[in-house]
Amino acid sequence: MLKGVRRVVVKVGTQLLMGGKTGSEERVAELVAALAGLRRRGLEVILVTSGAIGAGMRILGTAKRPSHIPGLQAHAAVGQCRLMSLYETACAKLGFHAGQLLLTAADVRDRDRYLNVMHCLHEMLQTGILPVINENDSVSVDEIQFGNNDTLAALVGSMCNADLVILLTTIDGMHERLPEAAGFGRRLSVVPAVTPRLRQMAMGTDGNALSVGGMITKVHAAEMLMKSGAAMWIACGRDFAVLNDILKGADVGSLFVAADGARLNAQKRFLAFFSKPAGDVVVDAGAEKALVAQGRSLLPSGITAVLGSFKRGATVRVVNASGLELAKGVTNYDSAELALIRGRNTHEIPGLLGGEHHYEEVIHRDHLVLTSAEG
Repeated sequence: MLKGVRRVVVKVGTQLLMGGKTGSEERVAELVAALAGLRRRGLEVILVTSGAIGAGMRILGTAKRPSHIPGLQAHAAVGQCRLMSLYETACAKLGFHAGQLLLTAADVRDRDRYLNVMHCLHEMLQTGILPVINENDSVSVDEIQFGNNDTLAALVGSMCNADLVILLTTIDGMHERLPEAAGFGRRLSVVPAVTPRLRQMAMGTDGNALSVGGMITKVHAAEMLMKSGAAMWIACGRDFAVLNDILKGADVGSLFVAADGARLNAQKRFLAFFSKPAGDVVVDAGAEKALVAQGRSLLPSGITAVLGSFKRGATVRVVNASGLELAKGVTNYDSAELALIRGRNTHEIPGLLGGEHHYEEVIHRDHLVLTSAEG
């Protein structure tokens, strides 16, 4: 797997930059030196960094992470300036520059803004700039938040078609969770699939003063990346030299490996992870089997209900009778038309809708991507 790696996203958490006894300036310099080592290997490197709020806490003398959004926004606004100053200083000493991208979820849900971000990233990589990406915490509110930088790193990895995403944290990987609260067992070295049992073993937030998230957010990130066709590696980043160990294939941390042939094209990556559905199409068991098990297109005969109001060309969710999301896709019909043709055979469409130009498929398989855990 490592022989094919050309583009790498590295995510570093606040604890690794701000939580230790070593000064943040020294820690950032150590990180940038390690990233420079990856660049010398010929790799394209993108950094997703936490730390703006933590840096703001240090500057403002705040002991505990604020719990209300305005407080988080203010600390991020102060800390982001400091954080990027440290990154640019460290990069410049090694002969290259850092470029800042601050994102909200709204920036990647809209197709045009998504493409603008992607083009900016590609241009920075082409010109040798180190992209440094963080959530735009100074303007983020609930409806436009990613929630944590594990998710952001996975989305960036999917957006830029990365081969590998490395999540650096304070633990040495994912461990088996022993039954009856007996603690944790062996480290999981290689994870070929995310199973229900694996999700159950994943921990939530550890509740420390600086960070948000936990192992469960990393497992969710792994699912997203593995479906995109990328690998994800969780490793302890207390010593940033671990990045060199990873690229040598050392048995450190936990490697989540995508199945062979799993890589999605650009359109399907956007559909699966970035698009905001305008409504739902409910399907019967036969259509569910045709979509999930047989890779078929969605026909009107398998539709039992249409939820929401949307136009032709909108992104919709395909759900089963239990409400489980099976897929997302681009519909060839608007919601009013679907209400008329649902449950009917394809040859009946002209008589129901009138006119001559109609599609046989409600959603063609080329414009549909499976999103359920089972899929």
